[in-house]
Amino acid sequence: MEVEVKLRLLTAAAHLRLTTLLTPFHLKTLHQRNIFFDTPKNDLSLRRAVLRLRFLQNAAVSAASSSPPRCIVSLKAKPTLANGISRVEEDEEEIEYGIGKECVDSPAKLSDIGSRVLKRVKEEYGFKDFLGFVCLGGFENVRNVYEWRGVKLEVDETKYDFGNCYEIECETEEPERVKTMIEEFLTENKIEFLNSDMTKFAVFRSGKLP
Repeated sequence: MEVEVKLRLLTAAAHLRLTTLLTPFHLKTLHQRNIFFDTPKNDLSLRRAVLRLRFLQNAAVSAASSSPPRCIVSLKAKPTLANGISRVEEDEEEIEYGIGKECVDSPAKLSDIGSRVLKRVKEEYGFKDFLGFVCLGGFENVRNVYEWRGVKLEVDETKYDFGNCYEIECETEEPERVKTMIEEFLTENKIEFLNSDMTKFAVFRSGKLP
């Protein structure tokens, strides 16, 4: 079970102010491309499950610090999001980047991957293979990661076809305490925010900003 604090920053200016204040605590910047798959009848979504390929690349400050791109396959199930605290069952593993790219163009190739996560999708949701799956598309995300006051903050700029959203995420075993700590910091620094009430996937599927 993944438990995260999720707070939505209301403006690009709020995002800029926060990332500027957090600069001394910056660890890395990740460029993510999130692509989703389901059947034409949305069999996974109707059962509150999400199948995602995430392609990610570290933003290198120099050629020496660059790292090869990666691809992570994830299954998320039974999500809840209330009062800015998200809980979701998540299982993920890394697969070969090139094979992941091929699956975007030909989702049926998911069937050829020897993946524990994909095997679980078939077994738990009753699919023989992925031949009937389609690519739903997705969105880009720029994630800045910070080590701040004993927690790891992730500050996202999510780029949908219909606009941009800004969000703070923080995975923690103490969500209420950490949420209060983050909220106090944002309020002290006059950074406008609200509890997130939609997942990024839900925003993507709705086709409009929250």
